[in-house]
Amino acid sequence: MPALVLLGAQWGDEGKGKATDLLGGSVDYVVRYQGGNNAGHTVVVGDQKYALHLLPSGILSPECTPVIGNGVVVDPAVLLSELSGLNERGVDTSKLLLSGNAHLITPYHTTVDKVTERFLGKRKIGTTGRGIGPTYADKINRVGIRVQDLYDESILIQKVEAALDFKNQILAKLYNRRAIDAGKIVEELLAYADQIKPYVADTTLILNNAIDEGKVVLFEGGQGTLLDVDHGTYPFVTSSNPTAGGACTGAGVGPTKINRVIGILKAYTTRVGAGPFPTELFDEDGEALRTIGHERGVTTGRDRRCGWFDAVIARYATRVNGLTDFFLTKLDVLTGWEQIPVCVAYEIDGKRVEELPYSQSDFHHAKPIYEMLPGWSEDITKAKTFSDLPKNAQAYVKALEEMSGAPISAIGVGPGRTETIEINSFLS
Repeated sequence: MPALVLLGAQWGDEGKGKATDLLGGSVDYVVRYQGGNNAGHTVVVGDQKYALHLLPSGILSPECTPVIGNGVVVDPAVLLSELSGLNERGVDTSKLLLSGNAHLITPYHTTVDKVTERFLGKRKIGTTGRGIGPTYADKINRVGIRVQDLYDESILIQKVEAALDFKNQILAKLYNRRAIDAGKIVEELLAYADQIKPYVADTTLILNNAIDEGKVVLFEGGQGTLLDVDHGTYPFVTSSNPTAGGACTGAGVGPTKINRVIGILKAYTTRVGAGPFPTELFDEDGEALRTIGHERGVTTGRDRRCGWFDAVIARYATRVNGLTDFFLTKLDVLTGWEQIPVCVAYEIDGKRVEELPYSQSDFHHAKPIYEMLPGWSEDITKAKTFSDLPKNAQAYVKALEEMSGAPISAIGVGPGRTETIEINSFLS
């Protein structure tokens, strides 16, 4: 039975939640392996819509065990609030597992995040202000607070005091902010300890044993490939590795145990936050994509920047992730256009470039080269098979598949759970 990685192949918000939920009934474990509550998934189940920020989408599938891996940064207040909200709606959250090695987002991380972003002014990155970056920075600087530290008060006090020794100097002398009281931070964190304890586990051991036993394990990335801290449009990126390699480090599972890597692609492109975006639209087409596609960030509440499909980015995602399949989402949003532009290459300094340039400066100056594909006007939301799609929609999908470098194995034709065409099973 397979172990699968499912990740965003663009800048995030591609519809990973729907893809994960679609597989949930056949999957034994769904694992978040990086990021924090700066990522959001919207999952529609019947007439119910669920917005998940930190929890794995598999928590909505009763047969599935949801896991928050060691590579995730966890705001305990957000975690407990999200669990409480689901419980109130009748969702059983008791099977959740939380890695004891995951790092905790504390109030001082969110404070540092917000004041730093304000200080940058026009040079700001466009972070969510939820403390994600500062928490990962503390992790790398070896002054982070882990979930397991909640259960040894003396260690927790030492770690919080060590982290604040430097941060308070910065807050007071650079940002003119009041110093943060270490004792109050410790008190607040300890208040979460008993509530979180039932979920804490050695998730690395559990997941490796599950794979060895033939269970199906799905690793779910937040954000997207172009937001990867190493392989994305740096510095306009997140602070972790949403790419496939991050699943191994963020969950403690070796790469030889991964069978398939599935990239989620929108039938067009969106982005939240600052940074280059070659196909971005500033006209009525961009506004139409935003309106029809309901392009507003689940976590941020910000309108997403919208543009046409970018095959250069898709090819790049195939390469750096070793993608075996694509799940194409939101094809229905494109219904009604007579012609649909697709970016097949870039023009940079007068030259045609068909692969993503490694140079940040070149990418900033990239101009899209479009190929026009015929559109369709028929409603596709009731399509159950690929042959049910209008001929032009079929041709659009086939063209994207050829340009992107991996087979499209599923297509989202509407927001609902059942509005998906499965061409090839991800679990075969």
